[in-house]
Amino acid sequence: MTPKDDHQLNAPAPEEDYTLEEILAEYGGSLEHHLLRETGTPEVPIPEPPAAPMEPAAKPEAQPAPEPPAEAPPPPEPPKDPIREAEQAAEADVARLNIPHPRPISLEDVVGSTVDAVMEEAREPILPPKLGLFSRKPLEETESLPPPPEPEPDPEPIGPEPTLWEAAHDARQLYIRRKHTVLLPLFTALPPTLFMLLERYQVKIPYWTGDREVQCAVLLACLVLTAVACRHVFLKGFGMLLRRRCVAELLVSLSALASGLDCAARLLDGQPGETMPYASVSCLALVFAQWGVRRESKGNYDMLRAASLDEEPPYLVTNTLQGACKQRGDVPGFFTTAARSDAATLWQTALLPAFLAAALVFAGLSSAGQERGGDFLLNLSAILPAAATFSLPLCWALPWSKLSEHLQKTGCAVAGWSGAQKISSRRRMIVTDTDLFPPGTVQLNGRKLYGETQEQAVSLAASMARAAGSGLERLFNNLVRSEGGRYEKVDDFSFYEEGGWSGTVKGESVLMGRASFMRKMNVRLPADVNLPTGVFLAVDGELRAAFAVKYTPSENVAFALKLMQRSRIQPILASRDPNITPALIKRKFSRGAHMEYPGLSERIALSEAEKDRDFPRALLFREGLLPYAETVAGSLRLCKAVRRAAAISLLGSWAGTLLTFYLTSLGAYELLNPLALEVFLLLWTLPVLLMADWTGRY
Repeated sequence: MTPKDDHQLNAPAPEEDYTLEEILAEYGGSLEHHLLRETGTPEVPIPEPPAAPMEPAAKPEAQPAPEPPAEAPPPPEPPKDPIREAEQAAEADVARLNIPHPRPISLEDVVGSTVDAVMEEAREPILPPKLGLFSRKPLEETESLPPPPEPEPDPEPIGPEPTLWEAAHDARQLYIRRKHTVLLPLFTALPPTLFMLLERYQVKIPYWTGDREVQCAVLLACLVLTAVACRHVFLKGFGMLLRRRCVAELLVSLSALASGLDCAARLLDGQPGETMPYASVSCLALVFAQWGVRRESKGNYDMLRAASLDEEPPYLVTNTLQGACKQRGDVPGFFTTAARSDAATLWQTALLPAFLAAALVFAGLSSAGQERGGDFLLNLSAILPAAATFSLPLCWALPWSKLSEHLQKTGCAVAGWSGAQKISSRRRMIVTDTDLFPPGTVQLNGRKLYGETQEQAVSLAASMARAAGSGLERLFNNLVRSEGGRYEKVDDFSFYEEGGWSGTVKGESVLMGRASFMRKMNVRLPADVNLPTGVFLAVDGELRAAFAVKYTPSENVAFALKLMQRSRIQPILASRDPNITPALIKRKFSRGAHMEYPGLSERIALSEAEKDRDFPRALLFREGLLPYAETVAGSLRLCKAVRRAAAISLLGSWAGTLLTFYLTSLGAYELLNPLALEVFLLLWTLPVLLMADWTGRY
């Protein structure tokens, strides 16, 4: 037997291809068999791969048999296998810990178990969302699609309306009929008050002092004459009632009827009583109501007369989401807006029916409830004027007439309460280039060309200014006419936040803007050119022309900016001219002129707001910022005055109703004499007169 070399034990085995089952059987088979034997599980035979066919070995030659040795040598020890030793150590650990060994899993079993798990999850019910920590509401999905945009509101309907000229003609005829209807009622209403005032100072008047019957007759006569002269109060009061509006004129008319019935009942009974009737209070209430009717007619006439000056006014003012905006458009809808009810009428319609019902109830309680049923008309004639007050018919009429008269002189017209409230509610005004610098205030102070003909440079600059829609369009338009240039088509026009524009003209890239814009666009500028308000023109990255633009401040614009500042109206600068910035406005006008300067995209959108075509709320017939600012500021003052006057008057009505009810229920007619009641109502009228005068002063 040929001895083997020791180096042959460490020789690598020949490379063979093994399957996954063979590898698992080799390294996990012994441990698996051991676990199966311990648990008593029958072993599953692992199929062995078929043996490779063996080539027939060569037949060895016959050798002579060796002679047996005298003593057999001991067999050599088998070499130690490290893999086998590791397997034995692992089997010992498993046996000691009693850990079952997993079975070998084939690829088909893995795929089958995965499919079964997916199908089982699909059959499981959807659990409700869990509650968050310290939350009482279920968690909501945060990554959701944005809601669809809200639909735009339908445009306001415009019914059949007359032309502004026809409406102005009708308003003029109505105002003429009411123009001289205040002086005559004043002469018929004042004598009773003057007689009572003289008696207050111990002056005796023949046929009046001490004769209650004569007093009732005189009061009834004065009341009838005043009612005839103030017939428009009755027409308006009952006419508005047909339109489902309860106004102060209705309560004044009812108080006059109650006072007249009280005087007539006393004369017919022959018992004039000891208490002075309240007919003088009703007479003065009719005079104040007639004054309010006349002033309202005057305000409507002034408004429509100014609005009918031109069928196509240069500008109109509408309301947008950002504030008031001056636009170009048509006038249909102006009359419809102007015909809507004012705030004072709406407030009176909501509250005066309650005051009227309270007056009737209080008159019954203070007369029949006190076992004095004959004093019902007397108490009613005292409570009704106090519930109407002298100032309620003036809350809208006086401020409206003041504003209309002022705006009519400046060439403007506001569409009543609705128009004034719409354009002044946000306290913001969109201001453009032409508002701040109207025609004539932007001039060319010089120009310099760099390798370009004068005609071509002016044509390119005018074309770019027209495409931008800025205030420089008029300036370069005059240059085109004087220099004989022409407008070119601009393609791919763009605005830049740095203060410039870009476009393509006949295949050439054209840039136009301030010096800072040119430097950022890598256009080299000469060192000797220093134009703070200059406009530069470059073609294909090379400077071709420089224009020195001069902005001259206007006194009217400066006054308009101060007016907006005093009225706390925020102007929004929506300029397209790269030179018109808040810094330029402070330098040209005043350092206190603060303007909101939005981003480029928002400025362009605001400057295009004139395309919204909303209802015309006001009409402008003059250029510049001053008429625009006066219209918005005046509308703001009008709304403030009307609201405050209506609130004060209604508060006076409530106080007067309660006070007269209290005194009449006590029978304290000496304290509640007609003269004292007139003074009480006049004091509540004084604030309304002051606020009406404040409306037209700005």
